[in-house]
Amino acid sequence: MPTWIPTPGNIAAYIGRTGSSRRNMLVVAEAVGGRFVVEAIGRKGIVVRLTVKGDSLKEPQPDLFA
Repeated sequence: MPTWIPTPGNIAAYIGRTGSSRRNMLVVAEAVGGRFVVEAIGRKGIVVRLTVKGDSLKEPQPDLFA
């Protein structure tokens, strides 16, 4: 099974270190060292940019209502 590689402009699911936190993020750009710049909704409802490891980004599940 081929590994999914996030590309800028795609939506990705982020899985945190504990596995219990899961968020949807927009991939903005590829950074160095296997990391990606992503945008997410922060705790105060403001869009924030983060740098996360590519291993933590997974392909989102298909939409049930599509």
